[in-house]
Amino acid sequence: MSENQNLLAEQRRALILDEVRRRGGVRVNELTRKLGVSDMTVRRDLDALARQGVLEKVHGGAVPVVEASTHEPGFEAKSGLELTAKEDIAKAAAELVAAGSAIALSGGTTTYALAHHLVDVPDLTVVTNSVRVADVFHVAQRASGPRQGAATVVLTGGVRTPSDSLVGPVADQAIAALHFDVLFLGVHGISAEAGLSTPNLAEAETNRRLVQSARRVVVVADHTKWGVVGLSSFAALDQVDTLVTDEGLPEAARAEVSEHLRRLVVAGEPGEGTDI
Repeated sequence: MSENQNLLAEQRRALILDEVRRRGGVRVNELTRKLGVSDMTVRRDLDALARQGVLEKVHGGAVPVVEASTHEPGFEAKSGLELTAKEDIAKAAAELVAAGSAIALSGGTTTYALAHHLVDVPDLTVVTNSVRVADVFHVAQRASGPRQGAATVVLTGGVRTPSDSLVGPVADQAIAALHFDVLFLGVHGISAEAGLSTPNLAEAETNRRLVQSARRVVVVADHTKWGVVGLSSFAALDQVDTLVTDEGLPEAARAEVSEHLRRLVVAGEPGEGTDI
């Protein structure tokens, strides 16, 4: 399958998932008309999305998966979702990073995408509780060899979660002793009422420490995270300086965000990064 076909499949599946979530279920014949593809293609897309655990196949179509607030998908399950949106968000967020600054990157697939855009920013100090994020910098430095200006990476200790974050008392103690200019924070869910939340209680506490140690907090989250509420809230929207998201965020959500945050960055839109 060509790169272009992969991209089309990704876009198609994102549209299918949005339709399922918005309408509470769709039929195969509706999707074939809407997308202009065959039944077989739609069924393959539904199979792929069902394997990722983001929808449930039923006779003739698909319905959303109703997840418990304690459900925590693994890194691999999340890494295949909203790839284009995450890449756009990562590029936009990287523009907010200044050479020579001390930044923190939390765990998550969007911060993992962001890390790939930061490996060439000179003289960064990167604090992270993500094994995956630390590996991005390690692999890049091993490939390029010793070089002046390479990032200094501080990986906290802790207990590993399904999303490959390190959490718990060891991580909390390490973070509490540090101070960084900007925190880039991936989230399980974000809403006006619950703020930022996660299904993992230990991760909630570690994220709380990250927020407390940062001068500025930048949340990187695609539009599907809006309205999702995990078991434990760890920060209110008022504690966030900037949200970097994608074009799929509904207008109503943008209006709610504008009441709490200083800045909204919608990746890919003209005028992205406007203060609000």
